Amino acid sequence: MRTTIKLSKYLLKRLDKMKLWETETYSETIENLIEDRLVYNPKFIREVEARRKEHLTAKTISLKKLKIDNRENIYSP
Repeated sequence: MRTTIKLSKYLLKRLDKMKLWETETYSETIENLIEDRLVYNPKFIREVEARRKEHLTAKTISLKKLKIDNRENIYSP
């Protein structure tokens, strides 16, 4: 479904500058803006930061230790 909306010349120029490529339509540009707004909301950012902290504090082991542990598990009765 198509519709017509009125935009000021100022807003039209701003949309032109936001286009990712020359052939992008205004509809695509507005859709990208809405998508970004939905994805990068404060709740999403808090969740990403929480996962990042979990990752940074996670216990890690070396690949060599992992191979040794797996080898022991394979040969254990």
